[in-house]
Amino acid sequence: MIPSLPKYVTKYFWGDNLNELNWQNHQQYITQTILEKGDREAAEWLLQTTNKSALKQQLNSLKLSPKSANFWKIYLS
Repeated sequence: MIPSLPKYVTKYFWGDNLNELNWQNHQQYITQTILEKGDREAAEWLLQTTNKSALKQQLNSLKLSPKSANFWKIYLS
């Protein structure tokens, strides 16, 4: 089971109801937000929570800026 989102990750979801936001139901949204806006600490948490191959497969379905998408494609390859 995935623990609740750490405080250093929740800061990227300031417009969301954190009581309703959870990894199990919102994995794609959380991943997309961290890859687009997150810092190193949040990205490290994401990589510990999921694996590189799963993130790599998910990249094309995420709504990322071209710059972020390119960075993560290189980083995850």
